[in-house]
Amino acid sequence: MNKPACIGVFDSGVGGLTVLRALRTRMPGARLMYVADSAHAPYGDRPDAFLLERSRHITRFLIEQGARLIVVACNTATAAAISTLRAQFDLPFVGIEPGIKPALARSQARRVGVLATPATLRSAKFRALLRAHAASAEAVLQPCPGLADAVERGDLKAPDLLSLIRRYCAPLREAGCDTVVLGCTHYPLLAEQIQAELGPQVHLLDTAEPVARQTARLWRHPVDPPFEPPRLYTNGDMAVLRRMAHLCGQHDASVHEWAANPS
Repeated sequence: MNKPACIGVFDSGVGGLTVLRALRTRMPGARLMYVADSAHAPYGDRPDAFLLERSRHITRFLIEQGARLIVVACNTATAAAISTLRAQFDLPFVGIEPGIKPALARSQARRVGVLATPATLRSAKFRALLRAHAASAEAVLQPCPGLADAVERGDLKAPDLLSLIRRYCAPLREAGCDTVVLGCTHYPLLAEQIQAELGPQVHLLDTAEPVARQTARLWRHPVDPPFEPPRLYTNGDMAVLRRMAHLCGQHDASVHEWAANPS
């Protein structure tokens, strides 16, 4: 491996840019590379075998590009694939999962809402997390089919997207949740709209910062200059990735086309 060491990050699409933003804040000198598998987004309705094969394919690409640590910036892919990835590849992996434990610690009402993809909420990993931490509190689980896909289309003010947010937030508001977990990396891009639906008294919890802290703990390579802006790859619409990168403050990132094969 001749290429300079970098941290690889991947997601089903543009949502993981919220994790990339947290990584840059925590590790400003680190080389970062991001893959958006937008040609196969959203992952939330895909079978686990498909998600595992995509995760393996992306991992191999990132390693070829110099990745020495990989962040699986997708709740759904973490649940479906990270255990196998750790067993198969000889490098550290950092996954992401809904922040049930910190949400319960913060909730005064002991009533926490979770917005997530259907695949995340039905995964064994999530169910185990819920059993471990939510025994003495109420967790209101709200699957959000179509929401990540709507984000991928790139218009965060689109009427159909706002309608989905309204529909998915209503049960959490009616249940009196005072803390809501954004259980998909796409959803922090909608934080303003979600907050407007739930009300200012509700705390939104994003797990990007804990992922960045764990990545910094595991990273064993220099993070010194020369500084290089992140490289972003997509097998989808490059204009959408570029627009979302700007929304996440990644104005200097370079955007590149990436082959979708194999499917």
